[in-house]
Amino acid sequence: MDFDIDELLSCRKVPSQEELLPSAFRSRFNLGRIHQLGLAVPNVIEAAQRLEELGIGPFFIAEDDLAAWVERGEPRFYHGKLGVAHLGGYELELLEAGRGSEIYSEAFRPDGRIALHHVGFLDHRVDERVRQMNEAGIETAIRGRIKLWPLDADVAYLDAREETGVYIEFIDYRFLRIPIYPAASAVKAGARILRLLGIKQLRMGQCD
Repeated sequence: MDFDIDELLSCRKVPSQEELLPSAFRSRFNLGRIHQLGLAVPNVIEAAQRLEELGIGPFFIAEDDLAAWVERGEPRFYHGKLGVAHLGGYELELLEAGRGSEIYSEAFRPDGRIALHHVGFLDHRVDERVRQMNEAGIETAIRGRIKLWPLDADVAYLDAREETGVYIEFIDYRFLRIPIYPAASAVKAGARILRLLGIKQLRMGQCD
């Protein structure tokens, strides 16, 4: 890729759709607009604070045990932490290593700066999308489920790094089992409510 995501974010800029994923690849799989930029960072809270100082955010931060995590066909326990905000029409998702997988830490940069891990698409047909890419020779890296009641999400990472340099993620968000497309305003409101309550993050699951 011909851009440095950390440098762009430092200037409150984001890559174009074409810079993130060539139109030929998107057309090949009939993909829509990229919704999410998955960003691997050593520490979510520190990265969020840095970006907020630049005027990006506020970030909604949470950690929990995932309801399901199957990595390359093997069921695993995974505890993760993420931070979510919006910029330039994209959802920014900060992700640290967590416990139980190295899928995010393998993307860490030696200098600790922000790394682009995946690009994500909102799609309520995750199973169909996975089959489509598998048939084209792109393997499934992760199938997972996130539950933060009343919201839950079915996610899949496809390992398209050889062709695109990044993982491709499909995300099916549901509110009380009803398919939804989450609004940036709702994420911002949630982050602000936590700040008003003096809470840096939602903390659930097995947090040592």
